[in-house]
Amino acid sequence: MLDAAVTAVRRFSRFYTRRIGVLEDSLLESGLTLPQGRLLFEVAQRSVGEATPSAMAASLGLDAGYVSRLVAALEGRGLLVRQPSADDRRSVALALTDAGRRAYSEMDARSQQQVGAMLSSVSRDGRQCLIAAMATIERELGPVATCRPQAVLRDRRPGDIGWVVHRHGVLYNREHGWDGTFEALVARVAGEFIEQFDPKRDCCRIAEVEGLVVGSAFVVRTDCSGVAKLRLVYVEPEMRGTGLGRRLVEDCIAFARSAGYRRMTLWTNDPLIAARILYQRLEFVMTASEPVTSFGYAMKSETWERDL
Repeated sequence: MLDAAVTAVRRFSRFYTRRIGVLEDSLLESGLTLPQGRLLFEVAQRSVGEATPSAMAASLGLDAGYVSRLVAALEGRGLLVRQPSADDRRSVALALTDAGRRAYSEMDARSQQQVGAMLSSVSRDGRQCLIAAMATIERELGPVATCRPQAVLRDRRPGDIGWVVHRHGVLYNREHGWDGTFEALVARVAGEFIEQFDPKRDCCRIAEVEGLVVGSAFVVRTDCSGVAKLRLVYVEPEMRGTGLGRRLVEDCIAFARSAGYRRMTLWTNDPLIAARILYQRLEFVMTASEPVTSFGYAMKSETWERDL
């Protein structure tokens, strides 16, 4: 499995470096190599005095000696100068010359045009998929973040329901071993929600981070007057521990109250420990439990309820 992932990443790397012209002798027709252009870009992004050689080496992930040679090459072309640091006269900071600022502006404009042309043939939905995929790559391969971005809760859009079904199928199989009958159940629940949707009595809350769906929770009406049902609550693994699950459920509780429901019920199973703890904290009480064999495993089916 790891070997297949390695092969896929290497294939994508070859495709993308060729697609954006990284293999060309000159970056964006500037006459600079890729490392020289990246250094010029990094210096341009920093405030006065912040672009020290050591900071540039850390930012680019390059050896300090190599960065020193890049600086010398850009100095030789009149694009970069070393200035005494305002904080410590013994150290230096890098700054762009007038020629360096012009070179940076030209490269930045060419890059904007190049990427714009590349994306112009991609549909709006396709661009959203690309943005979400790139965000996933950054999140999974980047350094561990000290804080995770705050998710935005919104109403559903076309395509969201299919994604929720897909992620339920993937995650519950990966984490609990549940078979395809669980995904089939989720698909039926989701299909009924769309077909019977009443905006006054039903709602779907989608959690989103940087264009990527990271969680969901649904409220649906039941056959019992005044009773709402909480369904299809899930949170992506990387967002667990952020309080997102609680936010989703509390948002659904608030909707149910505003819709006039007096009670909320939900169905879960005993292996879902984290979910059961969350429901207890939100004052749900288990009102029924029975042994069942579902999704390929023996477990206990549970009903939980709370007043609104």
